[in-house]
Amino acid sequence: MTTPITIDSHNLRERLSSAAPPRILDVRTAGEFETAHIAGAYNVPLDLLREHRDEIIKHLDDEVVLVCRSGQRAAQAEETLRASGLGNVHILDGGITAWEAQGFGVNRGAQRWDLERQVRLVAGSLVLAGVLGSIAVPKLKWLAAGVGGGLTVAALSNTCAMGMLLSKLPYNRGAACDAQSVVAQLVDPAKAG
Repeated sequence: MTTPITIDSHNLRERLSSAAPPRILDVRTAGEFETAHIAGAYNVPLDLLREHRDEIIKHLDDEVVLVCRSGQRAAQAEETLRASGLGNVHILDGGITAWEAQGFGVNRGAQRWDLERQVRLVAGSLVLAGVLGSIAVPKLKWLAAGVGGGLTVAALSNTCAMGMLLSKLPYNRGAACDAQSVVAQLVDPAKAG
């Protein structure tokens, strides 16, 4: 396994104003993308990228920069693209969070909670309910243990089953984001976000 190549926000901003700017693929959910994204970025949610990578990769001959909230999903997307043979792939170091922290502009839409915050809410609520509920029903303590075990596996594997499930909710789906519309945007950049 090779170490992912990262690019910092300042370097990306400079490259975006060059004669041959990189393509930015934002691998967050459509809902997160609608909330805030870098101008000109293409929304290709991680699950969609994994499912349709061969179809999408045909249209990625330029330098590609992957963006998510903090860099974890972008790292997973980078592994997927490199496994397909795409070589000129970078990850925005610190993700959209770092980009905004540097004061760089984003296109904003309807405000929604990002996926990681939703996971913290659901996991915390389940643990709290399990612990408090175990006062009346002692076996509910295993709910808290199960969530703790799931979070441990998520950390060790750098994946999150709860996040993947939450990303499928209508709240996170946002505007239609399917393989055909992504490919159409890659072919005709005027259709990009």
